[in-house]
Amino acid sequence: MAEASNLPIVLYHYVHSPYSRRLVWYLTLRQIPYKQCFQPNVLPRPDLKEKLGIAYRRIPLLSVGRDVYLDTRLIIAKLETLFPASAAHPGLGAAADRPEHRLVEALLSRLATDGGFFLRASQLLPPQLVAQRGSRFVRDRADLVGINMAGEVGDAASPFSAESLAARRPEAAAELRQVVELLETTALADGRDWLLGTPGPALADLEVVWVLQWLYRIPGALPAEVVSKALFPRVFSWVERFERAVEEKRARLDDPQTVEGDEAATIIVGAPYAETEVDVDATDPVVAAEGLEKGENVKLWPTDWGYLHKDSGRLVSMDKTEYVIETGGTAGSIRVHAPRHGFKICKVGDGDAAKL
Repeated sequence: MAEASNLPIVLYHYVHSPYSRRLVWYLTLRQIPYKQCFQPNVLPRPDLKEKLGIAYRRIPLLSVGRDVYLDTRLIIAKLETLFPASAAHPGLGAAADRPEHRLVEALLSRLATDGGFFLRASQLLPPQLVAQRGSRFVRDRADLVGINMAGEVGDAASPFSAESLAARRPEAAAELRQVVELLETTALADGRDWLLGTPGPALADLEVVWVLQWLYRIPGALPAEVVSKALFPRVFSWVERFERAVEEKRARLDDPQTVEGDEAATIIVGAPYAETEVDVDATDPVVAAEGLEKGENVKLWPTDWGYLHKDSGRLVSMDKTEYVIETGGTAGSIRVHAPRHGFKICKVGDGDAAKL
């Protein structure tokens, strides 16, 4: 295992992905250099599927050396561990003596993703904007949420069609307002700059600000009569302050080098692994229930969004927080890491078509 700071980092993403922006902000605030490989905003993505053997369809993905990490929650947690706070890479997460801050970080992360905050925010995309993106985009996003649009099913059946968005917009706006009002009247009510009263932006801020900033910068997304700077001045000033903090940090870094898919895959498979293998705990309830053993062939997939696309490989490691499988494509073998939360694993052929 090599030191993470000596290993190449490759970020697979596309510019307008809010999840990608969350991760780019993290890397920028922590001054962690990386290379980027841009991907189309709809499938297929041969740079991942063919070259690396990764069926997982969500963006972003991040490699550190020969290890590839899925899901921004796991990616950020891994970067927190692989790049401890230092002068070169200033800390963003809670200090060791502030465990209550770690709790707030975790709760805000759950609110944004599991709590439905991002889902409701996505339902505020202007219907005319989605219509401009065309049928291919609408059908791709239907696939993302698990709807097979093949056959005679029309685009209007997609939850991200212009018709569906228009119908869901009032409820989405009402729920978004609840979260914004909560921030305005609690953490930010005393006029502080950052949610936890830290000297600069912290991980707690990042865990929720990315959703609001995304909508804030899409013309027509936020209904002004429900959520606006006039109604919630502290929240919107906080979002703008966060943007300025990121720009100040970005000015200190060289722009990330952009690489094409072939080069990105070569960089990854040619690097050492960032982590050592751990055992598969025979006493783990999932291991016992599924009859899993280290080295056997398994399938792995998310259980919320993108579950129609499953990854196959050899089970390498499994601990209380993550699954690790070995897979590969035309470029060679790699290890893929997925969080246990929100993902399922099973033996190949043992109910792998099930969602849950």
